[in-house]
Amino acid sequence: SMKILLLLIGLVLVAGCTSPNAGTGTVLDSSSDAMAAENGDHVFVHYTGMLDDSTVFDSSEGREPLEFDVGSGQLIRGFDAAVLGMKESEEKTVTIKPEDAYGYPDPGNIVEIPRENIPEGTKTGDTLYAEGRPVTVVEVRNDTVLIDANHPLAGKNLTFRIKLVKIEKG
Repeated sequence: SMKILLLLIGLVLVAGCTSPNAGTGTVLDSSSDAMAAENGDHVFVHYTGMLDDSTVFDSSEGREPLEFDVGSGQLIRGFDAAVLGMKESEEKTVTIKPEDAYGYPDPGNIVEIPRENIPEGTKTGDTLYAEGRPVTVVEVRNDTVLIDANHPLAGKNLTFRIKLVKIEKG
């Protein structure tokens, strides 16, 4: 649903862990005089995020580009690292492992809560929001509900097609 998609867009902005070598891409614009994105630069990027089965889970298509400061930890580590060194109008595709994205699911994030704490009519598989974060209903029982508060993209490889639109030097 659209609501979940918009939520994931916000979640891409949540910092994950960082690694300096989070994938390599093909440089399409190799003009040597073009400036490259460095830590502290404010950049504008268009992106499409896909899972291993090519399902698109998020994209900036049809919207304003995503803006962020390179190296500031605003985004997941692998995405931030991928943009480092890119030049304006360059495009690249990177695959980011879970440890550089949303980590791995934690069994401690699957919890049982009283059934009266959830909306009437909630079914298994529904997405609810706890403090603005999505949680998945694993099972509705008689008096309790089992919910999974792991990030929906935890444990998944994420492939991003990234196009660097603009760099404002930091």
